[in-house]
Parts: sequence; C-alpha cells; structure tokens
Amino acid sequence: MAPPPIVSGLSPNEGPPGTRIKIRGENFGSQPSDLIGLTICGVDCLLTAEWKSPNKIIAISGTGKGKGEVIVTTKYGGTGTCNVTFKGYHLTTIGPMKESAVWVEETPLFSWGRHSLSPTSFQQEDPLGLSIEETENKISEDFLINHFPGKCGDITSTNFSPGWFLLENHQNTSFNDLSAGLVHLRRKVQGQKEGQLSFLKANIGSVMDQVDTLVNIWEKYDSDLPKLGNEPTLKLEKAIKESEREARKLFDEVLSRKDRAEKTRNALNVLQRFKFLFCLPCVIERNIRKGEYDIVINDYMRVKNLFHKTDVPIFKDALNEIEKRIEELQKKLHHDLQTMPITVEQQKRLIRYLINLDSPYDAAWDAIKSRSDYINKKFKTIYKYHKSTEKVEMDKKKSSASKFAFNNSQIIEMNTVPSCVNFVDEICATVSEIFPDLWKIGQSYFSGELKVKVEAGRQVEYKHMVMNVIETFCKYIKASIIPNTLDKADRNQFGTLTTPERDEIAHYLPELLRSVRSTYATLIRLDLPNEALDIVGNLLLDLRIHCMSILFQQTTEQIKQLSENWQIQYNGKYMGVTELPIKFLQLVEDVIQIVKESALSCEQRESPLLEKPIAQKELEKQVDCILSAFHGILNNLSSSEDLEDGEDSSPVVSQLIGTPASSQKTGSAKQNIPIWEHRLLIILSNCMFTKNTILDIILTKFKESGFLSVDACITNTKTKLDNLERTILDKYLEQKSDPLVGTIEPSMYLGRFDWDMTVVPTDIRPYAKECINNLINVHSEVTGISSALLDNVLTRIVETIAEELYRLMSCVQKFSKQGAQQARTDIQALQEFFKEYTSDAAKGHFAEALNVVPQLETSEKALVEDVLRQCKGRMRIQLMCLRKT
Repeated sequence: MAPPPIVSGLSPNEGPPGTRIKIRGENFGSQPSDLIGLTICGVDCLLTAEWKSPNKIIAISGTGKGKGEVIVTTKYGGTGTCNVTFKGYHLTTIGPMKESAVWVEETPLFSWGRHSLSPTSFQQEDPLGLSIEETENKISEDFLINHFPGKCGDITSTNFSPGWFLLENHQNTSFNDLSAGLVHLRRKVQGQKEGQLSFLKANIGSVMDQVDTLVNIWEKYDSDLPKLGNEPTLKLEKAIKESEREARKLFDEVLSRKDRAEKTRNALNVLQRFKFLFCLPCVIERNIRKGEYDIVINDYMRVKNLFHKTDVPIFKDALNEIEKRIEELQKKLHHDLQTMPITVEQQKRLIRYLINLDSPYDAAWDAIKSRSDYINKKFKTIYKYHKSTEKVEMDKKKSSASKFAFNNSQIIEMNTVPSCVNFVDEICATVSEIFPDLWKIGQSYFSGELKVKVEAGRQVEYKHMVMNVIETFCKYIKASIIPNTLDKADRNQFGTLTTPERDEIAHYLPELLRSVRSTYATLIRLDLPNEALDIVGNLLLDLRIHCMSILFQQTTEQIKQLSENWQIQYNGKYMGVTELPIKFLQLVEDVIQIVKESALSCEQRESPLLEKPIAQKELEKQVDCILSAFHGILNNLSSSEDLEDGEDSSPVVSQLIGTPASSQKTGSAKQNIPIWEHRLLIILSNCMFTKNTILDIILTKFKESGFLSVDACITNTKTKLDNLERTILDKYLEQKSDPLVGTIEPSMYLGRFDWDMTVVPTDIRPYAKECINNLINVHSEVTGISSALLDNVLTRIVETIAEELYRLMSCVQKFSKQGAQQARTDIQALQEFFKEYTSDAAKGHFAEALNVVPQLETSEKALVEDVLRQCKGRMRIQLMCLRKT
C-alpha cells in the first residue's frame, strides 16, 4: 500500500463553477490510472481531472458553494487529506474586468477615436472616496440577501441599501474614516449642484473664442455658397470615397494576406486551446489497442460533459468522430464479453465499461446467456468427441480380435479406458469448473452488484437456464452409464455411449461415483436452490444403487467361476476345508468393502442408501444371488460323480465272503482329483464350514459395514446348506453305509452258523469284528478329510448297523442258551465300541435287538461279561480308534 495523498496547495483558492484549479501536494499516484477519486467542496470532479505528476493535478471546479476541502483518492493510497480550502461562489453579473469561466466569443474592438478608452475608466469609484477593502473574511452573499431582502449594494440601483454597501465594502473601516467619507460625499454632491455655473465662470474666455470661431465659420460658408453651390459636402464625400478606393487598391493584397494570417492564427489558437478534443479520436484508438479502457472512458465522459451541448460545427464534427470510435469500442467489448472462455472478473469489468459508455446492449444479461450457451455447447462438444473416439476403440477391438484369431500365441490386451468413463469424468470436471461462473455472474446481476436494472421475468428465465444446465448434465451421465433410467425421448436427444461389459465397467464405477460427488459438492458450496440440488441428488442415488448392484453382480460371476482344487488345508486358520470357501469369503469381503467405501458411504446432503426401499430390495436381491451362486457351486460339485474317477469302482463288500472289505478308488492321478467318496466328504466339510463359520463371518462383516438387513438372506442360505448337507451325507452313506451294512448278514451266517448252537462263546463273532473294522476304516477316511464330519457320518452309519442288527436278530427262529450268550456278547460289544457315535435312534435299535434275544441267568450273564472283558483287552487298539480325543 502507498501512503495516502496530501493536498498542500491550490491555485486559485476560490472561484465560481468551472474554475481551472492547479492542485499541488504529494502521493498523487505514479500514473493517470492511479487517480480514482477527486472531490472539490464535496462535488465529484474526477471526470474533469487531469493527472500531471505525482505532485500535480489540474481540475475544473464543480457546482460547490462555500468553503470546502479538496480530497484526492488513489488506487493504492486510498482517500487522502487536505491542508488548505477552496471557496466556491456563484457570479450574478460579469463585469468587463472580471474573469469568466465561460468562453466568450472574441470580437475585434475598433477604436473610432484618437484615444482608446482606458480599462480603468470602467471601474466604479467608491462614493465615500475610500479604497475598497480586500479581505478574506468577506460576508457571504447569502447572508446579505437574508438580512436585506429585495435590496442590493449597487449605488446606481433603485433598490440600493446603504447597510448592504457598508457591510460588503467597509466592514472593517473605522468610524473616523467613515465620517470623513461622509463629508467627502456631501462635498461632492454640493459640487455637482454648482458645477455648470462654476464652469462658465471659470472658462468665460474660451467660451467667447468658440462663439467667435462659429461666427467666422458661418460667414465663410455664406461667402463660399455662390461659388460651390448648396451641397459642398457632396464633393468632399465623393473625394473621400475615391481616396478610399484608391487606398484599398494599394492595400488589398496586404489586407487579404492579413486576413488569411488572422484566420490561420485563430484556427491555430482554437486547435491549441481545444487540442484535447481534436486529438481524442486518435488517443482513443491508441488506448483501445493498448487495452486501457479506463482511460478511454474517462476521456469520453470528460469530453461529453464539456462539449455535449455545443453548437460549433467543428466541435460537432469532432464529437461525431469520437462517437464512431466509441461505437466500435462498444461492439468490441460486447463481443469480448460473449467470447468464452472468460473469467467472471473480466466479464464484470467489461460490463462496467459498457455501462459507463452508455452502450445500447443489455451487457449483464448477455453475459449470463453467453455463459449458459457456452456450457450447453461444451456438453455437446464433449459428447461428440467421445462418440468419435468410441468408434475408434471399437475398430481397434475388432482388429485385435482378428489378429488373435490368426495368431493364438499373441494376446493383445486393450487397456483403453471406455469412452463413457472418460466422458463422465470430463463432463463432471467441466461442470465443476465453469458452472460456478454462471452462478456467480447471475448472483451479481440480481443482487445489484453490476448496477444494472433487472427487467421483469429475468429471474424466471435465469432459473430455467440453471435448471436446464443441471438437468442436461444429469441426463448425459445417465445416458452414458445407466441409460435404462431415461425414457426413449431423452435417449434420442442425448444419445448413448456404448456401455462396456459388466466386469469392465465395475472397475470404474466407484471412481465415477467420486467424480459425480465432487461435482455435487461444488454445487452445494454455491448454495444452489434445493430444486436444482435434488436433481443431482437423485442422479447420485441411481448411481449408488447401480454401483452396488454391478459390484455385487460382478462378485456373483466371480464366485460362479471359482473352481475346486480338492487340496485340503491342514495348517493355518481354517483346517479340514479346501480353498474354495476361503476364496468365496475373500470375494464377499472385498465387495463389501468396496461397496461400503463407494455406494454406501454418505457425503454432504446424501441420505443413507439403505433407507431407500428400492436400494434395500436391490441389496437383498444381490446378496441372495451371491450366496445362491456359492450354494450352486457346492451343489454342482456334489452332483458331478464322473470327474475322471479311477478304474476301480467296485462296491465295498466283506473280506469274509471273498472280496476286500474296503477297496479304494484311486481317483485321477493326472489332475490329482480324489475319489468320489472323498470328494463328497470334502464338499460336505466345505458346506458345513460355510454354514457354521463363513456365513457368520459374512453376516458380521455386512453389519459392521452398515448392511443391517441381510439376516433373512443368510438364514435362507443356511437352510439351503442344511438340505445340501443331508443330500451329500445321503450320497456318501449310499456309497459307504449301504455296502457295509449289506455284508453283515452274509458274514453272520458264514460257515452255516446257527444261533441254536451248543458251543460256549469265547469271543465275539467275526461279523462283529468286521463291522468294527469297517467303521474304523470309515473313521480314518473321514478324519483324513475333516474330523468335524465324524459325528455326522459315523452316527448315521452306527444307526444303520444297529437297525440292521435288530432286523437280523428278529429273523432268528430259535436261540439256544449258548446262542443267546453269543448274540448278547456281540450286541453289547458293538454297543461298547460304537458308544461315542451312538445316537438315541441307534440306542433304541440296540435295545430292541437285545430284547429279541432270550434273557440270561446271572451265571450266564457273568460269562458274557467275562468274554466282553477279554475282547476289549484284545481289541483295545480298535477301541482307542473309535474314542473321541
């Protein structure tokens, strides 16, 4: 900031309106444009001010009256101070010796006598014979008028007032001087009365000489009358005229040159005196080229104030030339105002220029319209550009596809960002960048900042402009990303860009959502009306729902593409399962996190997404699809038995009847695929792990992320997995339990065994040992997959064995005492070995089988107990195999 300006001297320090004042001081700026304000006696005189130097300004005083300060204001120093005062007053009459602020046409003064009239002769003497006082503290004219209404101080006027005269001219004269002046005035009046008689007395001789001279002239005239006739002056007049003609002939050329010189001198004087006016057209052109419009406007306003009422033809011609330059400047400024891009401050400056130049344009409204048209045109330009690039992308993809067809070893990856994505990014950036300028210039227009009159209906029209821009912006985005939300007419109007495949667009949707949100935040900061913001808010809601749906759909497809490697994990956080449910969990967790950070997050003026019924419904639908997809994978795996099984697929039968009791299927060595029974166990393990662990983790993750209404989906999926578990278990039991149980009866009666025997039992029968060994084999097989399956699998097998044993015992016709002891020994041994996996149903079947066998005496029971004790000792390893640790 520069120091404030200080006015320290004025020349002159008083005068009427139009007085040319030299203002001296300090800190008046370093160039003319620094001077931005000048007041003289409170009247703005900036238009007539002429900056000369940092210490000097020349200005024309205004209509201010009385004493006042001269205040200078500069661009960097602000409003200054004044150490002196200027007195302005109004002139009622203009005497011949008083300066005038108006231009008086100069006319030549011809002197008809020998002596010219001295200017001092026009001055009026003081009637009292005293000198008129020159004092700064003169009484104001308004004061005199108020105290002497209808009077004046002119001694020659009929309304003469002595009091006015004395106060105006002799307010400081002493009483003695006034008394002497009164004596002088009386003597002067008395002298005027005696003047004629005194004159004759004093000049009697001269008067008589003049009388004698007149008598001689008369006598001479009478004597010349006969000789010269009655009109002697005619000849004299003729001679004088002849002499005048001859003299003119001698001096015509000299006089004509003199006239031309006078005219040239007068013309030069006029040019010099009004140099500012005649040079202004060229000055305006030069300043326009420099872009110094403030100087042009200042000069134009100054010349208009000085010459707009002139009747002088040459001045009118000069003004016409100036007006032509100003009209050209107005057209140029109006064109620059509508030429985009341009900042709001530049537009405001151009509007101010056009207003100061009294242009015929509605500059402020034209600026608003040009910005609205520019935004709409920008939208179309961006769309056309990306529509053209879309065709290029399609051609490249076709070309790459053809190359791939001819050369399978060469894979061409297209890393080009889709046109619709680039289009949305660019149109969002465009709105964020240029729409605030439309809103700001509109607010300046309606708030009165631009100092223009707002015509009726403009607010409605401006609102329509803003709403149209917002609606166009939203519809272009919908047409590019979610065209299904537009009706047919809008799709035809705004066109549609080719939407990429779901997997391709899903990668860009969160970023597009961020771009739209950034633009929305920009609009919110502008404090737009809710009606406009709601349009963008609805667009954001549609995009959030679409983003959530597409991301879940992509995850669903990724889940469907999961494959089983049949490699069981025995180390780490999860054991007894393959990577399949872990991959499923990872995919779900990833999509939950992405949806949470993008679609589910709430920013300014956004409501929670899941409060909308349509969003809640879409979420439940997509979550159900995800869970159903994984259920479908497990179901398909459990239904696909022909996965290159091994060659040996013979049923499991008894060793006692000639074939191996547990012949193993070898599976596929090429792909490392296990046999069908093992695959069923792996699928069952994955299914149980998913139901009991994965789904609970997913539910917790959903709730932690704000998805609070997926419980029904999880519950339905658990129900499906329960049904799938039973189906898989039935298939496995069909493969294992049925052949195993089917061997009990042949093994029981091997060697034509009969329960009506007489041999005292010493051990359990081989069929019972085979049941135990077969169950141990199943236990080993299940444990090799997942120990968590033991209860489900072995319990069902034990139920089947118990049921079959009850059936066989019920079919026995007769038991001997030894046969009953053997039967009870076998049944109780199986109960003892299988008790860890015996369900209530199995216990019932064992009890029923014992009830079928005849009751034993106490001594006979002791034998059974002894055999059982010996059997447990011999088969303690088998017993340990079937114990839970």
